[in-house]
Amino acid sequence: MPPRFPLEKRPRRPQLWAMNYVLALFLPPLSILLIGRIFLSILVFVIWVPAIIFSGGLTHPMFIALAWILIYQAGAEKRMDRLTRDD
Repeated sequence: MPPRFPLEKRPRRPQLWAMNYVLALFLPPLSILLIGRIFLSILVFVIWVPAIIFSGGLTHPMFIALAWILIYQAGAEKRMDRLTRDD
């Protein structure tokens, strides 16, 4: 029996994207790692830890914004791939 949803037509799970946005509030480097940007997540972690320690958390919103932008960009890339693949 064929699978109910072929790989190309698999239903989206928006709750996973929402979870990644919430995770970015607490651990931006891990959130960046989950979208597949391995090198960038390591670089952000190396900068994030001293920034949190020395600034007392004042730079944390900057890393949250970076993670949110990257999460949105990854979603936009997936949407574009899905649109161009359907043609």
